[in-house]
Amino acid sequence: MKAMVYDRYGGPEVLRLAELPEPKTHVDSVLVRVRAAALNPADLALQAGALDGAVATYFPVIPGWDVAGVVERAGLAAGEFAPGDEVVGYIRADVQHAHGALAELVSADVRTLMHKPRSMDFTEAAGLPLAGLTAYQAVVHALDVRAGETLLVHGAAGGVGSLAAQIGRARGARVVGTASPGDHDHLRSLGITPVAYGEGVTERALAVVPAGADAVLDTVGNGILASAASAARPRARAASVAEVGLPGVTPVFCRLDGDDLRAVAELADSGRLGVRVGRTFPLERAADAQRALAAGRTGGRVVVTVGS
Repeated sequence: MKAMVYDRYGGPEVLRLAELPEPKTHVDSVLVRVRAAALNPADLALQAGALDGAVATYFPVIPGWDVAGVVERAGLAAGEFAPGDEVVGYIRADVQHAHGALAELVSADVRTLMHKPRSMDFTEAAGLPLAGLTAYQAVVHALDVRAGETLLVHGAAGGVGSLAAQIGRARGARVVGTASPGDHDHLRSLGITPVAYGEGVTERALAVVPAGADAVLDTVGNGILASAASAARPRARAASVAEVGLPGVTPVFCRLDGDDLRAVAELADSGRLGVRVGRTFPLERAADAQRALAAGRTGGRVVVTVGS
């Protein structure tokens, strides 16, 4: 099979197209023919060696945690899936090796997969698992956002921020989102009240929510929670996916949870959760896809398409 691999740490320049054996499957795993794989900042960090002290790596590595595709073969104990099933998954492993999503085929544990939302094509669905899980766990578990409350999302047009804002809306909250002006029309289309980034963001947020937000989610970092603290009510609940160690702020790390993954898929199928795809690249141009992700301002998720 064809796959993009790297044999040493580095940037997009270390990726190369390789021909590898078909992955093996265990009794509780399935072989998935990949149709699309979304890129995440974590992919770039791992490839650069940023987590070398925490994650064991065995080269060559096939990067990519977010995958959408079709089941080719199911293990004897993988009765949840059958050949031909369309699936999407968060296939993060504790060890980095030739097992990622930037390949024609991938072997995946059944616990990492769910049936693809029928409302999404493969390209959209590939952008759902990591960002969707993170957003869901932030809004539902860390912040416990409720109907009638106001949720302020910093970075509401980003991969996690956009999904978090939509999940907040689905729970009956009013959502205010900070974003660049070019993304404001998109936020309005989702029912989110946009507020421009930059100096004066607190005053602009308070202009639309004078009493302050009940809950605040930071997907940006760079001290935004401290600089815009007065945009929240006293004792407002706060969480961050971008910074850790902030007093009174719950850090959120994506955790694989089957129930949460299914809840995200159900929101998508109900029409209350969508993924905005900004740019797509074929497998052979995965390095260019990584460069686009690193440069930012893609207008949505960066996705690598595989096959047809």
